[in-house]
Amino acid sequence: MMCSICRQGETQPGTTTVTLERGELTFVAKDVPAMVCANCGEEYLDSSTTAATDPKIRAFRDRIAEAQRDPTSDAVASDARVRR
Repeated sequence: MMCSICRQGETQPGTTTVTLERGELTFVAKDVPAMVCANCGEEYLDSSTTAATDPKIRAFRDRIAEAQRDPTSDAVASDARVRR
């Protein structure tokens, strides 16, 4: 598909890093499948990738909320890094 930002490049399969912020929390997902413009690097996520990513973000948000309610809980998995 033609890039809607630069209007000069074609997109091709690749990966991207998705960063979402909510209040003081930041969620970073690496190596997310995307279509990437060969000219300017603009990244596009398709609806299936977004649909697959949304539940993971919500689960992460819920684990963080639980950890904030009860700092002694084991709600945040060891593979999740939380920065404030």
